[in-house]
Amino acid sequence: MSDEHVIDAAEKDDFSAAAPPDPEAPGTGETSFADAEAPAAAGERREAEAAEDEVAKWKDVAHRKAAEFDNFRKRMARENASAAERGAAKLVKELLPALDHFELALKSAGDDEVSKGFALIRDELVAALERAGVQRFSPEGEPFDPAEHEAMVARPAEDADPGTVVEVYQQGYRINGTVLRPARVVVAE
Repeated sequence: MSDEHVIDAAEKDDFSAAAPPDPEAPGTGETSFADAEAPAAAGERREAEAAEDEVAKWKDVAHRKAAEFDNFRKRMARENASAAERGAAKLVKELLPALDHFELALKSAGDDEVSKGFALIRDELVAALERAGVQRFSPEGEPFDPAEHEAMVARPAEDADPGTVVEVYQQGYRINGTVLRPARVVVAE
């Protein structure tokens, strides 16, 4: 035998047409239409798209409702803060006449221990009001501003320009920048 015609036994097994195919190997055996996936019908595709559209619509509704609720929560917080500020302003307006009477009593009182005690009480009240956001203002020497001052009298004043506050009858009060009570003043003519 010649070397050219000798076929190895392993090569013979690989090229044998008589060997049965492995039934588990892909592409072997008979083709069955049951094994193949049928393309989705047009109706099923439309139903899937409609379901996706419905999901997207409800997601949009959920996002809108979440935004509405967030806006509602913020608006309620602002309204609550505003209501608290209005309540504080109302209380302070009720207390201001008593504080004014304290001031008048201290001006007319002598320099004894009792008047010093009343001065301490007045100072504590003023400090408490300041902690609550209330500021006193006395605009003497400033130009008259009808938004912050109430002119009680206008009189000639040689040492002041016309329209300038020359005397303060009663101090004004603000709460968080808003005038609670204008200062009552005398204005130079």
